[in-house]
Amino acid sequence: PVNCAELAPGLVESELFGHEEGAFTGSAGLRIGLIEKASGGTLFLDEVAELPLEIQAKLLRVVQEGELRRVGGNEFHKVDVRVICATNRDLKEFVAERKFREDLYYRLNVVPVRLPALRERLEDLPLLIGHFVERCNERLGKDIEGFTDEALQVLGEYHWPGNIRELENLVE
Repeated sequence: PVNCAELAPGLVESELFGHEEGAFTGSAGLRIGLIEKASGGTLFLDEVAELPLEIQAKLLRVVQEGELRRVGGNEFHKVDVRVICATNRDLKEFVAERKFREDLYYRLNVVPVRLPALRERLEDLPLLIGHFVERCNERLGKDIEGFTDEALQVLGEYHWPGNIRELENLVE
């Protein structure tokens, strides 16, 4: 898994695609990037909408042609990697605003899975709360049984703008 939003802007390309020795100041040796390391398996790109457009172009080549070129390199290297992406952004809107490459969008949007917001599936609240209570109990060495029916009623009336993360923080 790679959280694209966490990658330093100046190092995104090197982190994902690797670099050759001498590619830039301070690059003392060959560095295999995260995509090449994932070859033979699956690479999960979380927050893929945060990737700069120039990096999206290189990612398109990986997805489409199964090859990449390291920073400072002249040769293409074959990779066999399944790419799975996630984002909380509306990629169609990003494509319309030219913030996300349309060709990459269609290459990645092969099997779209839309997870509805928590406010659209309030029936999951008791199960999710139980899960988070259990995790907190394990981590904190507590023995909390859960929430009262009245508390669940109040939580079911809330809009949950922060979605699952907000619920998890509230339970903790």
